[in-house]
Amino acid sequence: MTSIETFPVLIELTPQHDPRGYFVETFHHERFRAITGPDVEFVQDNASVSHLWVLRGLHYQLPPSQQGKLVWVAHGAVFDVVVDVRRSSPTFGRWWSRELNDSAFTQLWVPPGFAHGFLSLADETQVLYKVTAHHAPSAERVIRWDDAALGIDWPLHGIVPVLSIRDRDAPTLAEAEVFD
Repeated sequence: MTSIETFPVLIELTPQHDPRGYFVETFHHERFRAITGPDVEFVQDNASVSHLWVLRGLHYQLPPSQQGKLVWVAHGAVFDVVVDVRRSSPTFGRWWSRELNDSAFTQLWVPPGFAHGFLSLADETQVLYKVTAHHAPSAERVIRWDDAALGIDWPLHGIVPVLSIRDRDAPTLAEAEVFD
């Protein structure tokens, strides 16, 4: 479990700026494989737009439909969180966060076995992500964003986030079905 592809990884992009704006290559197969290993294949691209203080997550899919995600913020900013949901992992239940925004040119690789969620820090934040498996409703799971046992330090500063019903009513990690 020490190989890099089994843990989240930040990937720095290199924009080419000129007087018109910028151009950035958001995915290069060989460079991505050098970071994550040869077994990652993307099958779908997704996009979401979120208003300020929308919180989405913590979402994941169980085997055999587990998903890896390559996440990038094209517009706006998010407080992005991943949680290890692999019961056999020494880091099970630990979370990690990072602000992703449209000026940092940073992507986040979220491998299978991690729940993922984010809080929108700007209005009309656009998050783009590639996934390694199609959406499978029967395999989809969610963990409560404010699970006290996780202790995620969301930067809400007393603000109540905007949640879907599914995210609001999600089970805690202790109650959730997770990876072995």
